[in-house]
Amino acid sequence: MSAAITGIGLRTPVGRGAAEVFEALCTGRSGLSRPPCGHPAEGSLEVGGFMPDIDPRTVVSGPDANTLDRIVVLALLTAADAMEDAGIEVGRDVDPGRIAVIVGGVGGMATMEGQVLARGERGRPAVSPYLLTGILPNMPAARIAIRFGIRGYSSSVGTACASGAQAIADGLRLIRENVADVVLCGASEAPLFPTFADTFGNARALARGWESPDAASRPFDRRRNGFVLAEGAGLLVLERTGHARARGAAGYADLIGWGATTDAHHPTTPRPDGSGAAECMRRALADAGVQPSDVDYINAHGTGTKLGDIAEAAAIRTVFGTDGPPVSSTKALTGHMLGTSGVVEAVASALAVANGIAPPTYNLDDPDPACAVQHIQKTPLTGAIGRSLSNSFGFGGQNVSLLFGPADHARTLLSR
Repeated sequence: MSAAITGIGLRTPVGRGAAEVFEALCTGRSGLSRPPCGHPAEGSLEVGGFMPDIDPRTVVSGPDANTLDRIVVLALLTAADAMEDAGIEVGRDVDPGRIAVIVGGVGGMATMEGQVLARGERGRPAVSPYLLTGILPNMPAARIAIRFGIRGYSSSVGTACASGAQAIADGLRLIRENVADVVLCGASEAPLFPTFADTFGNARALARGWESPDAASRPFDRRRNGFVLAEGAGLLVLERTGHARARGAAGYADLIGWGATTDAHHPTTPRPDGSGAAECMRRALADAGVQPSDVDYINAHGTGTKLGDIAEAAAIRTVFGTDGPPVSSTKALTGHMLGTSGVVEAVASALAVANGIAPPTYNLDDPDPACAVQHIQKTPLTGAIGRSLSNSFGFGGQNVSLLFGPADHARTLLSR
């Protein structure tokens, strides 16, 4: 059984909403820049994927606005966009007990950093009684449920950079298991604060030394030297196809299969041969009942790290052979939004099917021979795309692959 994507909400460094983001990914409009003057991470990041400041009072009122971490603000705004895009209202279009919400992410660590610093400077009285509701990973999902009156299944997912894709896979599982008719699923991440940036910087995982910020993220390129940290949120409305049809709702594409594995190898580095990722892709194909030759496009995890890109390319060759489907990574433009990246890349994969166009990997000027796959370089690939695969891999060896096909009742135009 598949599920229709009937709503998309995106808040990213390259734009807001499905149409704006997809256009940026296809035309090469980068969202990467130097840190804005006065930004908390100004001394910790050379380049990042930044979004404008958002007043929490745009989503909540009163004292509550002072307790929300940025991940919750982004999640609430993005959830509203997704629900509006789907044209769905809880209680009118779906029973409150038959809609679920799953939001991945690392939690409100910026709030934790601020509170630790405050306690160090002013002592115990400085610690907010609302600290827990600021940092708990389940707060984005919980706040969304409160805002929209969602009374069905609710959870958070913490599988590092695979968490957004895992939330989407879990949404499909809930629909297949008849736990929900509609699932609002995705991730929200706001990692652009000093301590979090410094840990990646000290590990030499971040791209560095680039004169132009928009040249810093270089998936699969021979000169790549790390990823670019970014913030953003993405939420999809997944809907049982029969439920969508009954209310006259069209979908962008259908989620038709998923796979998940664990490398069981190392806390941060993937298996060099990509065997865990390869098995993950195989499971997604098997779940959908399709063959490798049925896949027309792969949106790679492709962060721009030395080891990660090589391992993923090896995995793709293992499953699809040396003449496999065209491959691209959109992180060259968005940066790495951690768990949210998997949601944005799922959208790119779904819209590739819906629109017959796959975005290229920008900044891929000199492909690394160790990353030999069928790269899409410089210009988008156009033509019929029947099925697309999206990969997301996280620290701890967390692997998730999502497979998309044409919508049962397709939307002909993007709504944003």
